[in-house]
Amino acid sequence: MDQLFDVSLFASTLRLVTPILLAALGGALCARVGLFNVGLEGLVLIGAFSAIVGNHFTGNVLSAVLFAILCSLLFSVLFGYMSIHLRANVIVVGIALNFLALGLTTFSLRAIFDVKGAYYNKDMVGLPKWDIPLLKDIPWLGDVLSGHSPLVYLSILIVILLQLFLFKTVTGFRLLAAGENATAAKSLGIKVTRIQYGAVLMCGVLCGLAGAQLSLGNVTMFTEGMTSGRGFIALVATMLGQSNPLGVAASSLLFGFMDALSIRLQGFALPTHFTMMLPYVVTIAAMLFFKDKGYMQEARKANESSR
Repeated sequence: MDQLFDVSLFASTLRLVTPILLAALGGALCARVGLFNVGLEGLVLIGAFSAIVGNHFTGNVLSAVLFAILCSLLFSVLFGYMSIHLRANVIVVGIALNFLALGLTTFSLRAIFDVKGAYYNKDMVGLPKWDIPLLKDIPWLGDVLSGHSPLVYLSILIVILLQLFLFKTVTGFRLLAAGENATAAKSLGIKVTRIQYGAVLMCGVLCGLAGAQLSLGNVTMFTEGMTSGRGFIALVATMLGQSNPLGVAASSLLFGFMDALSIRLQGFALPTHFTMMLPYVVTIAAMLFFKDKGYMQEARKANESSR
């Protein structure tokens, strides 16, 4: 048992939860303005592939992350234009973007790198690991919290900033009002469409960061469909957290821990396919357990608002 729940398990949890958390925060912003973004999976996948492409051509990690954000932003603009301007059904648009991202990254992998399945380059530089002064010297706690990529710490900071922004600022209250009742918000002079586009674009930024962490932070490679449902897990984390940044962070930690645990269990002679399905089983169980906690109402309201 001590070998199972050791310090490396919790350190891995922080690393693995970051892509889920960043995508879930983006989904929470969209949900707050009345847009149920099912396309998180595709946005993260585009970000992961774009980060590898940017790293390959520039050799600079910062440029790679910025390129990942830019490409995810372009997909977010497409989602926003179809959902807000054309008033298409957000569920259909999100699913279409997921399929588009999967097909586009698979095709681009072969067109750019001339490989199938996966791309790996031993000379490719991943995200740096930061050792936090003083904190790294604290027993157990230093091993868990220190030595992660900058995006891990940035995700924690974003949770705090979003919590303050949504519930402590005037602009945040306007964003909440735009999602709660768009008609009433417009009558007060609030630019609902502008706020919705802003939330969608911010979602693109966060998903771009999530993809960069996935392909340059957790590993230093790209494989076809490497998100493996993390975007959908992030969507569930958004719903379970009631689109509240702190609640979303708690839900994401649960799924990140189960992801890390499933990897650890592979070293205990358990079937690989059994351990790999563990995070998704927990996701379904969480949805069933919290079915009366209000997250389905969010999905219904967002779906009705898109009609």
